[in-house]
Amino acid sequence: MPVLDKRLELGHLPTPLERADKLTDFLAGPRIFIKRDDATGLAGGGNKVRKLEYLAAAALEQGANCLVTVGGPQSNHARLTAAAAARLGLKCRLYLQGQAPRKLAGNILLDRLLGAELVFCGEAGYPEIYAQIDRDGARLREQGVEIYKIPVGGSTPVGALGYVRAVTEELVPQCRQAGLRPAAIIVAAGSGGTMAGLMLGLAVAGWEVPVCGYSVGPDARTLQREVADIHNGAARLLGVPHCIQPEQVCIDATPSGTGYGIATPQALEALALFARLEGILLDSVYTAKAAAGMIADIRRGRWKDEAVVFLHTGGWPALFAKDDVELWLREEGEQCR
Repeated sequence: MPVLDKRLELGHLPTPLERADKLTDFLAGPRIFIKRDDATGLAGGGNKVRKLEYLAAAALEQGANCLVTVGGPQSNHARLTAAAAARLGLKCRLYLQGQAPRKLAGNILLDRLLGAELVFCGEAGYPEIYAQIDRDGARLREQGVEIYKIPVGGSTPVGALGYVRAVTEELVPQCRQAGLRPAAIIVAAGSGGTMAGLMLGLAVAGWEVPVCGYSVGPDARTLQREVADIHNGAARLLGVPHCIQPEQVCIDATPSGTGYGIATPQALEALALFARLEGILLDSVYTAKAAAGMIADIRRGRWKDEAVVFLHTGGWPALFAKDDVELWLREEGEQCR
């Protein structure tokens, strides 16, 4: 498919598919494999690198010289957008929710180190921020700056092509080489683009393997609509007939807890299990919540005697700014005395 070739090479690809034998033994459930997209290489790695390979290519094709995106204050996507811009010699503006912090930590420190200009937007929601970006874009154009606006998470049909390619050119061949036909592919679901690309990639590859998305904040119905819209838009770009309805998107919103960015006890347990059994760092906002959902399902007997693939989407730099994780570790340390 020629559309899949319209990308820049920004990541260290392919990423490994690894067995998690100690975690498998501990949970006494299905064989667990981890697709290590935390190891995509660019500025700490993560799933957004695959999306940015396509989005940055589109930006250059349109003559842009500045990448612009939005996110929460510890956005992994924002960090990697800044890194992609630095690699390509472009400017970068990041519009982040919340107030400017008194101390640089986690992804915000890395954003600054990578040379991005940070715009803190207070309590504004994404529609208001997008409107501000459009106003600023008109002003910047007079200064010779042509922006390319990337929505939250890079979750667009163009960005989703990164995961179509990840499935067709990496994951399916890796599974076949390992003699593996997973019962499910498990992923954190936030803005929906990664899940949409996974589902479309599996359809293109002719693999009837379900993708189980565990919400990190949004409600299930909202995510189902967003994933289906991105999936269908990407299918149109590829010229393939694999369109879906929202109800075909499998979302479990239980792991989201009380809201986006707030670690649950189950997520903290998953964070510790992956670190202490496999030496793998998750993050408490995305991957630990998806892992918590997977672990809960395994403990209920789901996928018994089968195999699952957990997509590790990265995000560990945000751990250095998570007070709730630090507090939990301190309390655990006190209990061990």
